[in-house]
Amino acid sequence: MDKVWLKSYPPGIPAEIDLSEFDSIGDMFLQSCRQFGERTAYVNMGKSMRFDELAQLSEQFAAYLQGELKLPKGARVALMMPNVMQYPIAMYGALRAGYTVVNCNPLYTARELEHQLKDSGAVAIVILDNFAHTLQDVLAHTEIKHVVVTRLGDRLGGLKGGIVNFVVKYIKKMVPAWDLPGHKRFNDILAVGARHTLKPVQVGHDDIAYLQYTGGTTGVAKGAMLTHRNIIGNLQQAHAWIKPFLGDKPEVIITALPLYHIFSLTANCLTFFKLGATNVLITNPRDIPGFIKELGSVRFSVITGVNTLFNALLNNPEFEKLDFSSLRITLGGGMAVQQAVAERWKKVTGRPLIEAYGLTETSPAVCINPLDLVEFNHAIGLPVSSTEVSIRDDDGVELAVGQPGELCVKGPQVMAGYWKRPDETTKVMTADGFLRTGDVATIDPDGFVRIVDRKKDMILVSGFNVYPNEVEDIVASHPGVIEVAAVGVPDDRSGEAVKVFVVRKDPNLTKEALTAYCRENLTGYKVPHLVEFREELPKTNVGKILRRALRDEDGKAS
Repeated sequence: MDKVWLKSYPPGIPAEIDLSEFDSIGDMFLQSCRQFGERTAYVNMGKSMRFDELAQLSEQFAAYLQGELKLPKGARVALMMPNVMQYPIAMYGALRAGYTVVNCNPLYTARELEHQLKDSGAVAIVILDNFAHTLQDVLAHTEIKHVVVTRLGDRLGGLKGGIVNFVVKYIKKMVPAWDLPGHKRFNDILAVGARHTLKPVQVGHDDIAYLQYTGGTTGVAKGAMLTHRNIIGNLQQAHAWIKPFLGDKPEVIITALPLYHIFSLTANCLTFFKLGATNVLITNPRDIPGFIKELGSVRFSVITGVNTLFNALLNNPEFEKLDFSSLRITLGGGMAVQQAVAERWKKVTGRPLIEAYGLTETSPAVCINPLDLVEFNHAIGLPVSSTEVSIRDDDGVELAVGQPGELCVKGPQVMAGYWKRPDETTKVMTADGFLRTGDVATIDPDGFVRIVDRKKDMILVSGFNVYPNEVEDIVASHPGVIEVAAVGVPDDRSGEAVKVFVVRKDPNLTKEALTAYCRENLTGYKVPHLVEFREELPKTNVGKILRRALRDEDGKAS
């Protein structure tokens, strides 16, 4: 497909990016630490850490793994923490020493954690003690030989850290009992690492930086092999996209999505680290009142998130009272941004909510809307620099502009494949090197890409395709609705029918009223046949609504 999107690039954005600037993520890290040494790199719960401090602490962590544990280059090191200071210390340290980071969701069940640790072959893990009981249940079935445990307040400083740890364990009782014989404490191993000298390790573009596991929402979670080349490529692409819109002052970015998630990892942690920005780490963004209080304590210029997070903020009256005068960039990804949320965000903050699109397998950014976009445009944006996209049918034939088909992607950010799963890799990679995303999309003559929906979520009503995103967008625009998910359910007459699960803002909203509203805005076969009101909807760790869980639950109930 011709790169028609290049003509729509804002001024200053290159068609291609330079992959040769950095040899590895560790190389980028050290260059930024030298350039921005005394600037604040991270803030968490009021405690700050400078770039030069992070350089020293990550070196101590790396030296511990290398000198004390004698781990060979390429060993897998698992990290199981929310957004706390310990994460960047351990993550950058592991990468500097030539190890592969295995990001683990702290909310994993024992079964999910066991699968990921066994599949990755991780030999060491750093884990927050809140989740140590889960590791205890599965440790014997894994290859983990070294366990490092940390507490929420361990990097917050003496008195404050001690108080936080006491409250979390004894007042809030958030640390279930656990027993992991032979474990080490995070602060202790940093002290041990300080007694070792980190030996230089040759790390190149082809080395695996992360085993980033897919959510498993469509089956068993698979580890995407993201090389240093993949990640460097994507942070260079993201940097090229935002650079023309940045000012002279250091950026302050709100990092509410967990750093173990690929969106936050690349967009916030890595890209803005290269820029010398301050990452404000939000440990528990689900606590919306607490989150808003933290937002009020800092003048932030950038915030990233998912639609449900922005929606939750907008539905708290305290959010509107914040000072948004410094805010310049709001980036939404991870799931579709709904028009109603985007429009309300602009009304409240005065800034547009810019939608982007990516996948775990693409490190993640594929498309981003121009940052000078004035109004919500229902598009996921333009393919970023050095990226090719192709819209193809089920037989792999490229379709014309405007025709819906599967979005396929090629570029330096596309993974090396699935870890130990060549069969699964073959399923998603085409003969000419494109990744099949599983998303149905269109591309217009100006190069803007629009996601129609996930192929597997498409609903077939009497032979007509119904895309949940469209139905959800209409239902979400009703003033009495907070959240919605649309799924297909069996129907004797039409094969499938549309069912929506709705969280109400207006407790008096009825099924009849909502259905009538949909009839005014949707073709007949797209109108929800069934409406079910819920107090909440199931979500992933980053807040993406789980349609499959609702389908499965509904199927078992019927």
